[in-house]
Amino acid sequence: MAWRSGRSPWRRTDQEQAIAREPDPALARIFQEEWGRVLASLVGYLRDFDLAEDVVQDAFATAAERWPLDGIPDNPAGWLVRTARNEAIDRLRRRQTLAAKLPLLDRPAEVAPVDHDLDLLLRRPIPDERLELIFTCCHPALAQEAQVALTLRAVGGLSTDEIAAAFLVAPETMKRRLTRAKQKITAAGIPFRVPPEHLLPDRLAVVMAVVYLVFNEGYKGRVDLASEAIRLGRVLLALMPDEREVRGLLALMLAHDARRAARVDGDELVLLQDQDRSLWDDRQLDEARQLLERAISGRGPYALQAAIAVLHTEDPVDWTQIAALYAELGERTGSPVVELNRAAALAQTGANDRALEVADRLAAQLDGYPYLHSTRAELLRRLGRHDEARAAYGRALDLSTDDRERRFLRARLAELELEP
Repeated sequence: MAWRSGRSPWRRTDQEQAIAREPDPALARIFQEEWGRVLASLVGYLRDFDLAEDVVQDAFATAAERWPLDGIPDNPAGWLVRTARNEAIDRLRRRQTLAAKLPLLDRPAEVAPVDHDLDLLLRRPIPDERLELIFTCCHPALAQEAQVALTLRAVGGLSTDEIAAAFLVAPETMKRRLTRAKQKITAAGIPFRVPPEHLLPDRLAVVMAVVYLVFNEGYKGRVDLASEAIRLGRVLLALMPDEREVRGLLALMLAHDARRAARVDGDELVLLQDQDRSLWDDRQLDEARQLLERAISGRGPYALQAAIAVLHTEDPVDWTQIAALYAELGERTGSPVVELNRAAALAQTGANDRALEVADRLAAQLDGYPYLHSTRAELLRRLGRHDEARAAYGRALDLSTDDRERRFLRARLAELELEP
């Protein structure tokens, strides 16, 4: 197991390297859980993203060296924040001293100005400012890809290499993207704060969309990213416990993730009706249902999706109710993908002709979406229109990039060849 929050390039001593080879699970858990909180405190404290990251990395490196020898402190987060804060103040003092001495040197040099009140920094308390950090990373002035990457880095503690792997780009490319995002935060004067009340609904929607994008990236196969998204959802709920849609988002992720172990058999996808329910995580499903009870009254998009996900786990599945919820969700979002899902639910009620009509109406909007064609193919197969089904499966296969999905589609095509 890797250090979850120490995945950055630390300056490691021999002792640290020995610890890192066989990390203490308790330390790994603390580093994972506390990275976002510690970094948020330092960003809020210094109002300097790069300096905050540097000193937090140093604090975690110091902890990796000292804690196995001295024991874990009673308040690990407080210890890490204080250590990082002291390092920041030392750096600022050295910068301040250097700036004062430069005029005495024969050779001029460039030194960044010191604009921190060191006495004020020393007196400030240590707050939990993760919510401010999340809203900063998800500010609408940043591109969506940058929002996701910066959230994973700053709040989730993922390394640049891990984020690059998730986005299928080179580490140096991702490093430049993260640097540009942090520079834009500074240049644009993006505030480190929770938005004022009149802006909060729209800004919260952006934050939840980013968290759900992270989850979806993990749901495709990166289990660690799915777990990170759920953890971010828990942080968001702990910081905003009265927001029903935050509960809906967490319920949605938990309900989907609960079936993770049953979704694949080796390298093959397993359809819902064929999944081994004994592999489902009942604890996660129970938590999802409890969260949903307090979220569904708001009828928000995430709550509605969570209700649909939970209904998929009931035995028997109430497809009529699922189709009705998709209809309501479609009215709320205007999403053609939601309408396609309604078509699939209608088919499960036996209304294959009606479902195909719905899917066909979406052809122009979703022609480049592989699931439109795989859905149409299944409906055409059920209706005995095998030649059209083969063509639709072929189109889905052309568009799909996931190896497991491509194998599934090839298997479906092979089955069709055996039917008259």
